[in-house]
Amino acid sequence: MPGSARVQPNGPALTRKLRMSILYTLGLFIITAIAEIVGCYLPYLWLKKSASAWVLLPSAFSLALFAWLLSLHPIAAGRVYAAYGGVYVSVAILWLWSVDGIRPHLWDFVGVTVTLVGMGIIMFAPK
Repeated sequence: MPGSARVQPNGPALTRKLRMSILYTLGLFIITAIAEIVGCYLPYLWLKKSASAWVLLPSAFSLALFAWLLSLHPIAAGRVYAAYGGVYVSVAILWLWSVDGIRPHLWDFVGVTVTLVGMGIIMFAPK
């Protein structure tokens, strides 16, 4: 009809779906990074800080969880691993601050920003 606005099918729904996909991906990456860091941090405590060897059991579970979480992404594994690296760097800096008690400096935050921009390009650029 003349003068009537043309409605694009699924326009707002597609945008909402894309936002949810981005949030899901980022959330999954964050949980994956925590699982990997815990899986590596516990053996560090055993080797360097005299923690009990029993910490190796939750460490193994955490690393298995890490591998499984990476498998939940619906895109090519290589792209997931590359993009995950950006989120891992961010979570590792937060771990440094919250668990190790070392406050990051300006260049840590600059590095985090660069890696997150790279992750966004890898994961969300048109293909």
